Amino acid sequence: MYQSRQFSFKQNDHDGQSRLSEILGAFSYALDLTEGQLAGHSIRACWIGTQVAKALGLNGEALRDIYYAVLLKDLGCSSNAARVSEMFVGDDRVLKHDFKLIGPQPEDFGAFVGAAVGVDADPEIRDQALANLAENVGAIMTEIMGTRCSRGADIARQLRFSEDVAEAIAHFDEHWDGSGLPLGIAGTDIHLGGRIALLAQVADVFYSAKGKDAALAEVRDRAGSWLDPELCAIFEKLSEASGFWEELALDDLPEQLFALEPAVQFVTVDEDYLDDISFAFGRVIDAKSPYTAGHSERVGMIADRIADKMGMKEDRRRLLRRAAILHDVGKLGVSSKILEKPGKLDSGEWEVMQDHAVHTTNILGQIGVMSDMAMIAGSHHERLDGKGYPLGLDDRSIAMESRIITVADIYDALTTDRPYRSAMSAEKAMAILQGEVGVAVDQRCFEALRDVVAQGLLQ
Repeated sequence: MYQSRQFSFKQNDHDGQSRLSEILGAFSYALDLTEGQLAGHSIRACWIGTQVAKALGLNGEALRDIYYAVLLKDLGCSSNAARVSEMFVGDDRVLKHDFKLIGPQPEDFGAFVGAAVGVDADPEIRDQALANLAENVGAIMTEIMGTRCSRGADIARQLRFSEDVAEAIAHFDEHWDGSGLPLGIAGTDIHLGGRIALLAQVADVFYSAKGKDAALAEVRDRAGSWLDPELCAIFEKLSEASGFWEELALDDLPEQLFALEPAVQFVTVDEDYLDDISFAFGRVIDAKSPYTAGHSERVGMIADRIADKMGMKEDRRRLLRRAAILHDVGKLGVSSKILEKPGKLDSGEWEVMQDHAVHTTNILGQIGVMSDMAMIAGSHHERLDGKGYPLGLDDRSIAMESRIITVADIYDALTTDRPYRSAMSAEKAMAILQGEVGVAVDQRCFEALRDVVAQGLLQ
């Protein structure tokens, strides 16, 4: 079973601005959630990868590209979550966590399949899944890895990173001996950033799960097969230095990482760039489920239309739009097994689902320039009657921006397909919302949405 713990990012004040590394470092916590990794995995991997790159003599833009490629290596991880859950019949976060701990030999993968597939499923369903994997495993794994790598590279480009960063992420699952996926390329044809990222991942997941001796053993065992042997030798030499492993365990590792050369290189994070970052991570969120494609962006658009109709000023609308786009970032910590369930959630599943709002608040609260919208985004399931979650806020304490997001979120959810029902018409959705006015839905927000829908502003 994967572990979890809180991992705090103390924001530094740089003349009122946050560094790009701090913003993306906080968002990397969401990527760790999706992969079922111990919080801070991406931070630790980035630290390891940057030390290896520096030992290679890299500096300037080349070092910066390695830094961000490793920090954001899992940008595409949500895009295959539903498929992993479906093909392996289980909790994608647990499956992904355990998959990273298998050995490098083909028989190790076979043992993983035998032990992990459908462990809680009906025997007939488990047998069908095992048979399907036995017959189509190559195509299935190529698809799963290909989706992850290509989506991650595309999102890196949307985040304004270079083609080197995008290519490194695209090559992340390739192996030195050509046995990796999805391209099957080998040796130095694999981007250096991809080679360093895979080494850093192997080192950290085994270190976090089993300790430094296990991490060293796995890196040695995979040298020349999965991993670039030159990079492995560099890592082993670095790991012998006094304090290497102790630094990985420090609570202030994020601050130390953000103080490294690649992080302090000047990058203007202006309002337009913050919009791009919000839209990019909105894509990461929506990729978690085939039923939520475009949901985050639509909620942002609907919320903006409502706010405009209510006369909200542009600066508040811009903050609201970002909060609306990122309102479900905490769902990256919810298993696709729960998100894709066609029936009613049991009490344990419902508790996990409710936690996504807490994760949203925590993640955004760690980002200096977004902290003022953390509660706004994380309160979208609160109700005016105090019966919402996660805090049970009521009409006296729910911000207007949160009320707008609530209405926008419900409307979009009702008018799109979900695992448990088909999309409703706008008329039916508005009738349901009207029934919730004064209970879960703010009347002013409902009336503004009604005008927006009537005027065709959501087309």
